[in-house]
Amino acid sequence: MMKRFQYAFVAFVASLIASTSFVAAQSTPAANQPPPATAKPALAPPNVGPSVAISPDFVVGAEDVLGILFWREAEMSGDVTVRPDGRITLPLLGDIHAEGMKPDALRDEIQKAAAKYLTEPNVTVVVRTINSRKVFITGAVPTPGSFPLTGPRTVMQMLSMAGGLTEFADSENIQILRGSKAFKFNYKDVSKGKKLEQNILLLPGDTIVVPE
Repeated sequence: MMKRFQYAFVAFVASLIASTSFVAAQSTPAANQPPPATAKPALAPPNVGPSVAISPDFVVGAEDVLGILFWREAEMSGDVTVRPDGRITLPLLGDIHAEGMKPDALRDEIQKAAAKYLTEPNVTVVVRTINSRKVFITGAVPTPGSFPLTGPRTVMQMLSMAGGLTEFADSENIQILRGSKAFKFNYKDVSKGKKLEQNILLLPGDTIVVPE
């Protein structure tokens, strides 16, 4: 009877030790078990910096300032000014024609040229300053000169940017010169809401002449 009790006690202790070891093994990771993989952080988009709003029909012109940004290639990125010959110069790539191109088309051209030197180049082109699209105002206005045409502007809006008309201006015989064409503009009528078809949208290169 005593021996059977001893055998039962030994079996109980062995079972208890075995169960304790199993629980410890489940709660403690193996020494050679690799740590769980962690997701790589998403790449932040490039910081394009300041830019100006452009219309869908905008094309690059001489004197415009562009930001050329290469993803992960800081030494090739920077701001450039379109030269009078219509070209820009980029590190490693040299001269690239830019005048007359939309920014997206210029981006594609730069990426094509950069593919000779870089693996899968990623380029962004932003417009920093528009200097090529100008309207000229001359004559009897407080501040005659050239004015940037950064968006849709009417004759009345552009005259307002020049400070309006002087007291000696002949407001009824203003002209807008566009190449070989000339458009009449009667400031008095338009300011009174009459003949508003004269208040045309201006195009780059237009000249507003305000006689005295």
